[in-house]
Amino acid sequence: MIQVEHLVKRYGGTAFALDDVSFEIGEGEIVGLLGPNGAGKSTAMNILTGYLSTTSGRAVIGGVDILENPLAAKKMIGYLPEQPPVYPDMTVTEYLRFVYELKGCSFPRDRHLADVMAAVKITDVSQRLIRNLSKGYRQRVGIAQALIGDPKVIIFDEPTVGLDPKQILEIRNLIRKLGKAHTVILSTHILAEVQSVCERIIIINHGRIIANERAEDLARVIEDNTHFRYAIVGDKTAVVAGLRGVQGVKSVTPMNEREGDAACYLVEGARGTDVRRGVFRVCSERNFPILSITTVGDDLESIFIRLVDRSDKETKSR
Repeated sequence: MIQVEHLVKRYGGTAFALDDVSFEIGEGEIVGLLGPNGAGKSTAMNILTGYLSTTSGRAVIGGVDILENPLAAKKMIGYLPEQPPVYPDMTVTEYLRFVYELKGCSFPRDRHLADVMAAVKITDVSQRLIRNLSKGYRQRVGIAQALIGDPKVIIFDEPTVGLDPKQILEIRNLIRKLGKAHTVILSTHILAEVQSVCERIIIINHGRIIANERAEDLARVIEDNTHFRYAIVGDKTAVVAGLRGVQGVKSVTPMNEREGDAACYLVEGARGTDVRRGVFRVCSERNFPILSITTVGDDLESIFIRLVDRSDKETKSR
């Protein structure tokens, strides 16, 4: 559905906003676009939506090049910017009718708008002025305008900023529902949101893609994870002494946690060394049953920080 090929965007001749970015997004995928401030996320979205041109490279939406045939490509895109583009002095219905005419839709107007309002659950406020709506409802109106025309691609930029927890859950559920019939790109700083909604995650830093993986596979791009949480049955002093004797183990820290009759320990290995076999062997020899082992630091936040830190170091060394 979306092909981005060798996108480059330069400002001032030398500064790169995007530096040879390529990725593909299939039909019906929900993809999270992540990156620190200034990484190039907004530039990428502005190119995909036709707001910015490229220095080189191309972006194709549903087989249509966004730069060569922008009107045809834009008809396939619904976009919700961080600040919903609503007019506060209009009622919800007036505003959506305005957007309908602006997009040149061919669907039966009243039926189509009724379907859109039902999908985002704003039918009950359709005759109210937008200025009198809560932020959550204004956000839903913004999503509604993105859905007008039934676009194949929907791009959300920070769709839940400033919402309360209940509203956030409602918007996330709506995004999941939309993903069944649309291709969705979600740009957000809320990592839990990406983890709960997205099937694949693209991380950009310094204008380059540093990760492009399915959510469950993202941890494998981190090759230097050395921290493990063990739940082990046995005398705590003896367990600590045994684990500290394993080759490659840097530290063993008892934790204030238990699993049944097992105490928990944080074990750190030297970088580049997998200490799990050695720990298993020592525990087996000394009759210390291992009830569980968990890799520590594989949550999305930890992975994101480590990938960005690694990218920063690589950029400085170039």
